[in-house]
Amino acid sequence: MASDPQTAPPGQGAPRELDRSEIDAFLRAQRVARLGCHADGETYVVPVIYAYDGSSVVAVTTEGRKVRMLRANPRVCVEVDEYDADGRGSWRSVIAQGVCEELEGEAIAPALDLLRERFSRAAGRAAEARPLGPGVVVLRIRLVELSGRAVDR
Repeated sequence: MASDPQTAPPGQGAPRELDRSEIDAFLRAQRVARLGCHADGETYVVPVIYAYDGSSVVAVTTEGRKVRMLRANPRVCVEVDEYDADGRGSWRSVIAQGVCEELEGEAIAPALDLLRERFSRAAGRAAEARPLGPGVVVLRIRLVELSGRAVDR
């Protein structure tokens, strides 16, 4: 059933594809993603706070179900979205397939620097560097396939 974008209910109408520059700008602007992982016949989706460097997202988490699943199967799906607050029906969404790796040793510092820089900018003040506590895991997800769509009203 076709709908007229001018008279369609909120959220309806023809979405447009985002180009790579729009996808990159959107991923840099957002802070929370949904991370989907799958292992041993079970699928699990959780929100993660992240920073984006143009090819990967980095996140810090703690030992638990998500980390166990990522160790069993590093292939993941990352979803980031935004919906308007005024009810006009505008939205944007990016979905990425990726491969997750647990960072260790010298690879941790640049990832933490990226997260600190991202959230310092968002907060308008410098984030302090703190040592990682026990059970903290630093992740990098290399995004291998990206797509994005939007409805702009």
